[in-house]
Amino acid sequence: MTQWIGAITRGHNGGAVLLKDGKIVFAIEEERLTRKKYDGGPLAAMTKFLDYTDKLDYLVVAHTQPLEESSRIDFSGGDMYTGLARKLGLIDRSDSAYSEDGRYVHRQVIDLSYVHHKLHAACAFYRSGFESAVSVIVDGAGTFIPMNINTGIFNEEYMTWECESIFSCAYPDAFKTLYKHQGGNGPYPGTHIPYIPSDREGEEGFHELVLDDSAGITKAYEAVTQYCGFQPIEAGKTMGLAPYGKKNSNIPLIYTDGNGGKWRTSDRNVIIPTYPNAALVNEAKYDFLETSPDIMQSKTDLTTLENRRDMAYAVQEQSQQEVLNLIFKAVEMSGNKNVVLSGGYALNCVANYWYLDKLNKEDINLYVEPVSSDAGTAIGAAMLVYHQTTKDKTVRNYAETIYEGFAYCHNDKEIEDTANKYGATVVNADHKKVVELIRNKNIVTMFQGRSENGPRALGNRSILFDPTFEDGKDHVNRIKRREYFRPFAGTILLDHAHEWFDMRGLEESPHMMYAMDCQDGVAEKIPSIIHVDGTCRIQTVTREQNKHYYELIEEFYKQSGVPIIFNTSFNLGGEPLVETLDDAVRTLYNSEMEYCYLPEYGKLIEMKN
Repeated sequence: MTQWIGAITRGHNGGAVLLKDGKIVFAIEEERLTRKKYDGGPLAAMTKFLDYTDKLDYLVVAHTQPLEESSRIDFSGGDMYTGLARKLGLIDRSDSAYSEDGRYVHRQVIDLSYVHHKLHAACAFYRSGFESAVSVIVDGAGTFIPMNINTGIFNEEYMTWECESIFSCAYPDAFKTLYKHQGGNGPYPGTHIPYIPSDREGEEGFHELVLDDSAGITKAYEAVTQYCGFQPIEAGKTMGLAPYGKKNSNIPLIYTDGNGGKWRTSDRNVIIPTYPNAALVNEAKYDFLETSPDIMQSKTDLTTLENRRDMAYAVQEQSQQEVLNLIFKAVEMSGNKNVVLSGGYALNCVANYWYLDKLNKEDINLYVEPVSSDAGTAIGAAMLVYHQTTKDKTVRNYAETIYEGFAYCHNDKEIEDTANKYGATVVNADHKKVVELIRNKNIVTMFQGRSENGPRALGNRSILFDPTFEDGKDHVNRIKRREYFRPFAGTILLDHAHEWFDMRGLEESPHMMYAMDCQDGVAEKIPSIIHVDGTCRIQTVTREQNKHYYELIEEFYKQSGVPIIFNTSFNLGGEPLVETLDDAVRTLYNSEMEYCYLPEYGKLIEMKN
């Protein structure tokens, strides 16, 4: 009998995933549907369940805040998500039971909102291909838990939040908490309580619990991001800025030893974690820094930028060392050398590559989850419930689920109508013609198949350009309306990846999770995708993974002698990745880009701006 599990997550990466007998039918972030960046609600995504099934066996709720705290809309159910599911007929309409404490309970609804980090761990573990592993979660703020900051007793008066966690993982559904760092806002600044053994309701015990008043590794990074003039959630900009900086003696340690030499926590003179989402920096200490974001749009005032560059350099260098320490701790605590990494910090592709040399020397295997944002917790929640209810011990292959959005099918009339709506025309085209356009320094967008889940464009919703063009980075950044220092990625045919890049033991990099060093003589051949530090964030591709994209790059290789193409996300600055064909053509209309290639249909949409 077929089992359908729908899972949703609420927060700054709201979204939903649908599982059919343990396999992902679709997974998508809410912002792709609503076109609102960082849309936190999964309501639009939930309605998409009906495109595949009229009934769910389970609805799983996964987000930072508890289920009952999300009740803002009355859908005649205890909370808005259960109520909407009932209204849509996805779960039993007649079930209206209430628990003894007055909270609404539905037998088909499973609330996993109190185990945020565990769901990050589940997502990474189930998609890693490992039968057992130790999971390391490095996140801004996971589940919020009332706790007495002086005693470590849960369910008391002061709020704490998950910062970093370590879990021992084994098939089918064994997750044991080995370590957890809980940040807090207790009444005594500077109070640190290490080594508190405790049991937490809803999870399998603790080996070690660290409770202190720091905001954790990721929040410190976000604080510096905010101080550089960006939004805290835009940490990728800080990562891009960091290589422009250098060591600066005026910037003390951002992460300091606060617990007797063993636990490293955020320095309160730098980070003021009164509330984790505030991510503030002590301006008195760093009053030499400017906070206006306008300066980041140009290179004109390099003096003003220098200190911010150095601050970005410092937080990148120090944070990745902190995470590496945590990885080694995880291996020591678990005895397992299969490590899976998730949580927001796992999207730091510079750090991910830096770890490899260090881990290879210790024979430690690393898998980095490509959907490490909170959107991945919906995947983890769905998979965890599936394995708990079925005891299925099948080990999944992560490479099977690179493209997890909706499958769109268009006929010629629909393509013509969409193009005409925005004043564009449609012509026949093949890979050869498109490559000729790219070789003539035209930007060509790619729209095909199912959209990529996660923040990386992997050839289905991509902007393509010639990587050999000297001024390509500045050109495309201007077109995309991004800061000048933002780097771009490249997609390379897997057969050539080791010739062009130092893979540090990786067989492939299909999810673009590593910024890699070039082999000798490579950088000057592809200057538009080489960052100032000499690295390139790469995606490897095979014909099996993406037929049309592979063949397009093959044609580019035939014409240019270069087996790699410039690839960045199909969007404009501050916008979500395009999802639909209408999104794609509208983006052309609102920009200076002129071409959208639909390889499945042999069509090219031309917008003469």
